[in-house]
Amino acid sequence: MPDATPRYPGRAPIEAYGNGGFRFAGMSHRGSIICLPGSIMAWNATSVEDVTGELIPILITEGVTGGVILFGTGRTPVFPASAVLSAFREAGLWLEVMDTGAAARTYNVLLAEERDVTAMLLAVD
Repeated sequence: MPDATPRYPGRAPIEAYGNGGFRFAGMSHRGSIICLPGSIMAWNATSVEDVTGELIPILITEGVTGGVILFGTGRTPVFPASAVLSAFREAGLWLEVMDTGAAARTYNVLLAEERDVTAMLLAVD
């Protein structure tokens, strides 16, 4: 069965964020996103509590094998539960937690440097 998750097929810098969504590649997306090694996909998370270890196999399937994983948690940095952080670490994935604005800006810099970067960005109003 094909994946029905809306996605942009490529990498692109984040042009803007706020008002409940993001702008990238000249398009607007309402809601949260995950910027992956080969695409940008819609993400139904609205808070840090929505992030669980169930996200790990999805990230790995999408080609995330390490590198920098930025987690933009909204207006302020909020760490996920310690069990979630442990599950990510056990999978060899380390989350860099920061507010969404800082995560989007850091993603853009690392993307421009052609670094191995993934960004999980919660939308902010």
